[in-house]
Amino acid sequence: MSKYTMAQIVTLTGINAHTLRKWETRYTIIDPERTDTNIRYYSDAQLKKLLNISLLTKNGYRISKIDKMSESEIYEAVTQQVSDDSNIVEINALIASMLDMDESTFDKIVKEQIIKRGLLAATVEVIYPFLNQVGVLWGVDKVMPAQEHFVSSLVKKRFFSSIDQLPYSKEGAPSIVMFLTEYEHHELGLLLAYYIARQMGWKVYYLGQNVPVINLKQVLQDIKPDVMFTMFITPIHKTVLPKVDDLCAYAGKTPLWVSGNPENIEELGNDERIVYLPSPEDLINKLKEKN
Repeated sequence: MSKYTMAQIVTLTGINAHTLRKWETRYTIIDPERTDTNIRYYSDAQLKKLLNISLLTKNGYRISKIDKMSESEIYEAVTQQVSDDSNIVEINALIASMLDMDESTFDKIVKEQIIKRGLLAATVEVIYPFLNQVGVLWGVDKVMPAQEHFVSSLVKKRFFSSIDQLPYSKEGAPSIVMFLTEYEHHELGLLLAYYIARQMGWKVYYLGQNVPVINLKQVLQDIKPDVMFTMFITPIHKTVLPKVDDLCAYAGKTPLWVSGNPENIEELGNDERIVYLPSPEDLINKLKEKN
């Protein structure tokens, strides 16, 4: 069982410390454990309950009412809220379903958000903030690798489903090769770029993650794309510049577009060989220029 401090609970749920203390004295719904030195801590079950309470209070439920509800009634009320317009509702629900390894609820939320908002908006407004929260949990050792892989696989499944529904490019469309280099495994950003380019009519050669740079030489010679696109996400700064050197040597005059972790890009400075695209909107604008 994981143990969470009050500060960690505040970060993860958005409920401030004063409110938590007040609820503890007035209601029975939350009863934190205490260490031998009388410091509060919370369990996994209490975190999930507080995520649900936070979700309900943000949607008009009074804590006095929630305090009288059974676990099943709280679950039912939360389920009814997951299509609400408030991003925090979906984000908290995704966190709770991840901790429970609840595939059906997690997948339902992601699918509904993509349908309602479109893949780009759903990713920027819900999925990325959720993954940031997962990062917080990683930072306090509260998420198992299995849980992170579990949700990443479900999100990628939805991304591929959205991409599969797009029409293929027309004859003569501009082409782009998309890939992540060796030791780069965080594929969601690249998949979003794949979707954006396909939606805008580009012919995309999607090579995926962990592609050895040396293997790209033959691909580039055979395909002769209009653009290369990659992302440097993993914070291993010293590996970025040599990879860019190799890519540019293999690519000849083919432009190299780069996105990812700003700290990785800092090493490149104002390298004239690359175009840095910090956001999905920058990629969209660049694709429009070349189309």
